[in-house]
Amino acid sequence: MRRFHPLITGTLLLTAVGFFCRILGFFYRIFLSRTIGAEGLGLYQMIFPIHGIAFALCAGPIQTSLSRLTAASPEKGRAFLRVSLALSLSIALPLTSLIYTFADFLAARVLLAPECAPLLPALALSIPFCAIHACCCGYYYGLKKTAVPAFSQVVEQCIRIFSVLLIVHVCRTNRIPITVLLAVWGLLIGEAASAVFCLLVYGCSKSVAILPNANTPITPLLLPLLTMALPLMANRLTLSFLQSLEAIFVPNQLLLSGLSRVEAVSIYGVLTGMALPFVLFPSAITNSLAVVLLPAVSEAQAQNQPDEIERTISMALRYSLYMGILCVGLFTRFGPALGETFYHNADAGRFIQILAWLCPFLYLSTTMGSILNGLGKTGTVFLHHTISMLLTLFLVLFAIPRWGIFAYLAALLISELVLAFLHIHALACEVPIRLPLGQGIVKPVFCLLTALGILQGLERSNHLLHTLFTFETLPHLFPSVLFQAGGLCLLYAGGLLLLHRKI
Repeated sequence: MRRFHPLITGTLLLTAVGFFCRILGFFYRIFLSRTIGAEGLGLYQMIFPIHGIAFALCAGPIQTSLSRLTAASPEKGRAFLRVSLALSLSIALPLTSLIYTFADFLAARVLLAPECAPLLPALALSIPFCAIHACCCGYYYGLKKTAVPAFSQVVEQCIRIFSVLLIVHVCRTNRIPITVLLAVWGLLIGEAASAVFCLLVYGCSKSVAILPNANTPITPLLLPLLTMALPLMANRLTLSFLQSLEAIFVPNQLLLSGLSRVEAVSIYGVLTGMALPFVLFPSAITNSLAVVLLPAVSEAQAQNQPDEIERTISMALRYSLYMGILCVGLFTRFGPALGETFYHNADAGRFIQILAWLCPFLYLSTTMGSILNGLGKTGTVFLHHTISMLLTLFLVLFAIPRWGIFAYLAALLISELVLAFLHIHALACEVPIRLPLGQGIVKPVFCLLTALGILQGLERSNHLLHTLFTFETLPHLFPSVLFQAGGLCLLYAGGLLLLHRKI
């Protein structure tokens, strides 16, 4: 059991840092929404298809491959890192040059948003730093030294926020107009800081060489790296391309529904920059669970323990549903208050309420996908994600012009439901699965409805609690919403514990 200790420690560390960074990023988005507005936030979100495709080409697959190769041969880790940096930068630098040079063309012809052209040069400059950061993180993940990647995330987030606050202060002091470009400069500065941090940590260790020296044979290192990275690159590039098409088409299809350009970009900004981050915030827990599930399932498969795999799947199903159903209650109950409290935007609250129903399927697809990967079914997971994205894209193209933004919300819900179903069906073909309808659905739904009923009764019966729990009294105060949400969580968890003990 000792050999799993670094994995568990690393997972806990990444979870803690992940929550911390999400909290920072969450309040950073609130600051951005109030500084550049919903339209600016929408424009900022619209440039990320270019960033995602560039990352899929020069960073993500190389990071994963480097991590696996380093884990398999730690003594060659530094050599693999240096070759990976050379390969990654040899792709990143030409990409930077292309994006910088053809920013107007990419904005008008690819993103279908000419107003994004001033943002792309700064985005292009961040790509080499993303590549360096990804390679360094892959190296330290392979060594199971998760502290370096974890703290690089903190450095990136803190420097980004500090730089944007400083830019805003300087602009306001000198009466310089504040535009969405400040958010892109914050992205660039944050990525540069994290890359420099990783290189400094590496440089302070035993070897300070960054590129392989002339006596080091490159081919024996490059071939396994490319062999592993190229299939991953093809998969990630396909998924990034489909995600990019979705991000590009949504604002433009909204124009066909009758909205003006400003209205379409603003609504897209509210949805992707305000509502979705709220709904995705709890997924830090299921993402950490997924990290633990993959090696656990792989070990059980290697030791030919189907019963253990079945128990792991049952546990993952149950706890994913527990959390998903709780989040449905939280976001449907407090969605309008969250939108008004944090963003002063009624649309954000309405979108949070609708997207709440995404949570159970999102958490199920995350954990079930991780189990499938642990069983070696990476091709199956890729196929399922492709089907889900194609379904979303189909609905974006043909439903949004008729029903507007709510068609996109429905598309997200339907595609995530399909993805979760496909993952569960694929697992059922491998291992017998007992869907925990009683424990996973009936009991948590009963506990949630009971908790909501108790809160509603307290509001009506007690004047003091009515003052604390009513949104009209404290409409814009975070403690009010936090107090109510905490009470609901405690009542829900207490109900689940009571029912569990009785069985």
